[in-house]
Amino acid sequence: MIDLYFLILVWYAVAAGLVLVGFGLFGRKPSGFSVALAAGVEAGLLVQLVLSIGLVAMGETAAIDTWEFFGYLVVALLVPVAGVFWAIVETTRWSTVIMGASVLTIAVMLVRMQQIWTGTNPITA
Repeated sequence: MIDLYFLILVWYAVAAGLVLVGFGLFGRKPSGFSVALAAGVEAGLLVQLVLSIGLVAMGETAAIDTWEFFGYLVVALLVPVAGVFWAIVETTRWSTVIMGASVLTIAVMLVRMQQIWTGTNPITA
């Protein structure tokens, strides 16, 4: 993982997740803007997938386990899609909270993926 890209993506996910949870708690139903926030995280994860495949193709490996890293990345790609799908099926304020929770889950998964890739804890390092 590229450290700068990791930081940008994790902070975007935290900000987008908090905004979405806030929207939901204040009664806002899913909208194009809220879906776009989650889609931004999904796009960032797709870029991370391409970058990671490129890094592995060039011979780099994760410090802990490359397969586990890609397992986390594939699951992370599914989480925002599930949150948006939920929001489309059930258009209540709580589905906006669920979208926010799914995006916040991605932030946590990104921290774990960074731990797997580097072998160090990015929060304390």
